[in-house]
Order: sequence, then structure tokens, then C-alpha cells
Amino acid sequence: MTPEPYSPKPYSKDEMLTPDERAVEATLPDPPHAAADERPLVRYRIPPEARRMFARGPWENLATLVIAVGVVMLMQPLSFFLYGWSFAVILTGTVGFVVASHLPE
Repeated sequence: MTPEPYSPKPYSKDEMLTPDERAVEATLPDPPHAAADERPLVRYRIPPEARRMFARGPWENLATLVIAVGVVMLMQPLSFFLYGWSFAVILTGTVGFVVASHLPE
């Protein structure tokens, strides 16, 4: 019984490669733990839809807006309720900005 020839699956990571990425991948050395007949593992790539959804710019802008709203809540003289929640809003915006600054561009 002979093994079946390599046929990629419809959602194979290898099929997601661009021609340039395939050319570069062919020049990479095998990992040290790979056997002689084993294909090297392909690094996981982020789909373009997720790349757009988790882009840094819009999330940083949103976090900055939340911080600004918290500062306005802190300085307004009308509502003690808004003043009381201003620190939590500023803190949420700051944590959001730190997380957003680690997202890909």
C-alpha cells in the first residue's frame, strides 16, 4: 500500500500563503527537531478580516476617547454620581489603551 500524494485541504495553512511567502518558505532551514522526511510546520497567520478588526489605530482612538470622557466627568460640577465614576472610567480607558498598544498595526 503506497501513501497518498500530498493534497492540501480547503483550509490548509499552506494554501493561504502568497507566492512570495511560498518562495521565502522554501529557503528556510528545517527546524532542528524535524525528521528528514517531515515537512516543517507552517507558522499560523492571522486572516485579513481579523487583522482589520484588531488593528491598533481604532482601538487606541476609542481608549483615548474613554479617557477624555472620564476627565470631563471628573471636572464637571453638576453630578456627584458622574464624579464618583470618573476614576473608574479613566482607569478603564488607560487599561484599554495599554492593551490596544500591543495590537498589530
